[in-house]
Amino acid sequence: MPKGDGIVRVGRQTQGRKGKGVTVITGLPLTGDALAELATRLKRRCGSGGTVTESGAIEIQGDHRDALLVELGRLGFAVKRSGG
Repeated sequence: MPKGDGIVRVGRQTQGRKGKGVTVITGLPLTGDALAELATRLKRRCGSGGTVTESGAIEIQGDHRDALLVELGRLGFAVKRSGG
């Protein structure tokens, strides 16, 4: 089980991406195939690309924080918006 407080955080990062933003989802209590399956579902929901990082975070291209907050809440996760 990943460490954390049980809250999934959805934020936006541009650092190291030449100004292009990605939506980053951290704190998910999933690993391996379950994490990859959720990432695929969320990418389809947003209509955009993305990846699962080695640290267990999901990165989705573009700013989709609002849509992802709703979708993750619908899936039963405790979700918070992080950052500004």
